[in-house]
This record gives sequence, structure tokens and C-alpha cells, in this order.
Amino acid sequence: MPDLQSTTIGLKPNSLGLASIVFFVVAAAAPLTAVVGAAPLAFGLGNGAGAPSAYILAGLVYLVFAVGFTAMSRHVGSAGAFYVFVSQGLGKSWGAAAGAITLLTYVEIQIAVYAFFGIVLAGVGESAGLALPWWVWAGVCMVVVDVFATRNIEFSGKVLGVCMLGEVAVLLALDLAILFQGGGPEGIVFTSFAPETVFVAGLGISLLFAVASFIGFEATVIFAEEAREPRRTIPMATYVAVVAITVFYAFSAWCMVVAYGPSSIRDVANGDLSDLFVNTAGARVGDWLKLAMTALLITSLFAAALSFQNTISRYLFALGRDGLLPKALGNADAVHRSPRFASHSYTVVAVAFVVVSVLLNLDPYTILYSWLAAASALSILVVQILVCIAILRFFGSDRRGTSLWQSRISPILAIIGLGSFTLIALSNLSLLTGDDSWRVWLIPVAIVVLGAVGWWRSTQAEVHVSNSLAPAVGE
Repeated sequence: MPDLQSTTIGLKPNSLGLASIVFFVVAAAAPLTAVVGAAPLAFGLGNGAGAPSAYILAGLVYLVFAVGFTAMSRHVGSAGAFYVFVSQGLGKSWGAAAGAITLLTYVEIQIAVYAFFGIVLAGVGESAGLALPWWVWAGVCMVVVDVFATRNIEFSGKVLGVCMLGEVAVLLALDLAILFQGGGPEGIVFTSFAPETVFVAGLGISLLFAVASFIGFEATVIFAEEAREPRRTIPMATYVAVVAITVFYAFSAWCMVVAYGPSSIRDVANGDLSDLFVNTAGARVGDWLKLAMTALLITSLFAAALSFQNTISRYLFALGRDGLLPKALGNADAVHRSPRFASHSYTVVAVAFVVVSVLLNLDPYTILYSWLAAASALSILVVQILVCIAILRFFGSDRRGTSLWQSRISPILAIIGLGSFTLIALSNLSLLTGDDSWRVWLIPVAIVVLGAVGWWRSTQAEVHVSNSLAPAVGE
């Protein structure tokens, strides 16, 4: 029998440049999906007119986080990203716990995207005389995404790039139309950035949705094994992605506040949560933009689902390769050098999740989309705090040529910021879900349970944490 290690096929190196990696990250953030789907929830359930500032607060914290993250990425780079970072800094048990929670995060956010995709397509289909339930469209999307994700990585990068450019174009068209028309009944005002508007009840909810918009920016490191010149490309792509997401989302959210006025945006959003931006596009510009936005919202959701599928399959690939999951997951396709079996395996899980949701009659927007988007944000915050601690530990005895700002100050400041977001989010779970019962605590309990399962698994398996850039650090 041939040795398994010698027959294992890896991912394709030197496949992605700076632009392709940024496309992956920003496409995962899904500009149109994040703004059209999440911003109305932040207006209605969060801090209302102050929601645009939540994107800025989140962006500033992630820029600080990126300093230590990119410094460590020069020594640690793998398809496992956060899992590998925590493993290298804190040991394999903590890494396994972080890997399990990260997988939970991506499953949550992708199921949320599939649910929203089903809602949008069901509406479009009904208007065209094809009335099908949301879960049928979600199932179709899952199959197509799986096919695309098992092709070579350059193919996905080109698809995501085209989708992202279209999304940005239609949102900018709406934003500029609002400003050129002088705003709304209160004119062009900057109330959204005033402290008394920002730091009010509901800020935690807005921050959760803002944080959810940044999920996937660590994909810059996830694709390190497939990147050209990763030591230069990965840090640059990370900063570009974080700045682009921050500026564009905050600007688009602020323009919507201007369109209706700070005093009215909460009530308007609550009356039209799922179609606020699309209907505004029709009223402000014309039906052509409304149609274009609806069409591009579909491609945006598809692009987000594809990007998350690529990320999830690479986490599964890394965990399988290292022995935490079945070894078959850690083998790439011989032709396309993509993690094909990992992608297929996850698609089966996603289909099962949607089937159970349908059987339980869970509402696809108020439950699957809003609950899971918020849960994914809370999950990723926990992992990112672990990453910051791992960075401190990694550079603890040897700063490896980094500055004090990179190896000490930025991770500590990021821990403070991310920890504050986490506490605010936990204190607002009832407001987010509209449920004052004990059920809201199932979200943090699930995070703890998955982390414990990952930790336990690391004690039961022979784990060898793979790292494409540097030797592993012992526990």
C-alpha cells in the first residue's frame, strides 16, 4: 500500500495575485448583500441613524487587529488561517477549539446567505409567474456553488471579481443619486457620526451586523498557500480589504440615513426591512436601477456563498490534513487542485441544515438570516480574541524582527476592542432576537460546546499542524 502522505495532493501554489485575493475577501463581505440585507436590520434593531458609525468602529478595530495579524502571517500561513495561528501561538488544543468555532462561524453565515438568496429568488420567481418556495432556490444555489468551488481557484476569483464590481457600481449609483438630489427631508446631515447618536441603546446590535460584514477578511491568509509572493501579497491584501469594506459600507449606510432623515430612518427601516434599498433605488433613480439592484443582489448572494464555500472547504482541508477530521478531507483534486471532497462534504451538511429548518418551519429572514448572521459575528469575535492572544504568545520570547507596535501594542488594543464588542453583543442578545427567554443563550452555549468538542478531538487524534511558511511552534 502506498504511503498516504506521499500520495496526498496539495493546493495549487502561485495561483492568486493581490487583486484576486482582495476580490475573494470583499466578495465574501458581499457589498450588496451586507448593505441591503444587514444595514436595514442595524437601522431598525440597532442604534438607528448611528448605524453607519458602527462600520467605522468595527473597521478601526480590525485595522489595529491586522497589524499583529499580518506580522504573524509572514511566519505562519496555511489554508487553516485562524486555526493555524492559534495552534502556532497557543498549542494544538487551543487551535483545534478555534478551528471548530471558526467552522461554526462560516456555516452560520453561509446558511444565512443561502436563506436570503432563497427569499430574493422566491420573490423574483413569483413576479415572473414561477412560484417556488425559498428552500428550492437555496438548494439550487448550493449545488451550483459546489460545482464552482471544486473548479480551480482562479476560476472562482474571476467570477467573484465580476460580481463585486457590479455590486459596487449599483450601490454607488444609488448613493450618488441621493446626495445629488440633496438628501431627504432633513437635507445632507452628519448626525450619524455624532456621539449622542452613536452611543445609544442598540449599538451592540449594529456592531454585530458590522462585524458580520468583515467575516472572511482572514481569507487573505487562507489563500496563502495559493498566493504569489505571500509574504508581500497577504499583508497588503488584508489592509486593502479592511479599508475598502469600512469606507464603502459606512458611506452607503450613511447615504440611506440621509435619504430618509436621522429622525425617520428607524421607522422606515422597520417597515421595509428586506426591500429598503431596492425600493429606494426605484423611487430615487428609476425602475431600471431597482431591477439592476435586484439582479445584482442575486449575484452578490451567489458570490458570497461561493467565497464562503471556498473558505469552509479550505478549513476542512486543513483540519483533515492535520488529523482533526477524516484524512480524506485533506486531499485536493488531482486536476483542479481544489479541496473537492471537503467542498462536497460540506454541501451535504448545508442541505441537511436547510431541510431541518424547513421541517421546523423556521422563517428564512427573521430567524435564519438575522439570527445566524448575528451568531456568526459573536462566534468570530471569540476566535479573533484567541488569535490576538496567540500573536502575543508567538512573539513572546522572540519578536522575530517585528516592532513593539506589531508584536505587543496592536494585539493588546485589538483584544480590548474585540472584547468590548463581545460584551456589548452579549448584553444585547435579547434585543437582537426579540426573545427575552433563556433560548437566546443557546448562541454562546453553542460556541462553548463546539470549542470544547474541538479541544477534545485534539486529545484523541495525532495532530500535525501544517504551516506553509514556517516550522510549527511547540505547545
